[in-house]
Amino acid sequence: NIMADLIQSDWVNQLEKDDNAIILDVRTDEEVAEGKIPNAIQIDIYKGQGFIYAVEELDKSKNFYVYCRSGGRSAQACAIMNQLGFDTTYNLLGGFSEWTGEVSN
Repeated sequence: NIMADLIQSDWVNQLEKDDNAIILDVRTDEEVAEGKIPNAIQIDIYKGQGFIYAVEELDKSKNFYVYCRSGGRSAQACAIMNQLGFDTTYNLLGGFSEWTGEVSN
């Protein structure tokens, strides 16, 4: 299993070239209401076991680009996903708080 911490420019460059990518936002509903990275799906890591159940529904062969507000929860999410058998997860260092790219509602 590959889990990598990537700075924003590397995360974005890799994502743009990746036709097997899913963007995963692990923040709360309140945080997501302030904006998110376009095309991200949200599963709140604070839901605990609920997070596990929801993540288990995802396609483990995809490459997951994971982010939160600052990079801490997303690192945790990547670790959990690797334990659950996901092949490839990329953690966005600095998270959404340092995101300079496009934002959607």
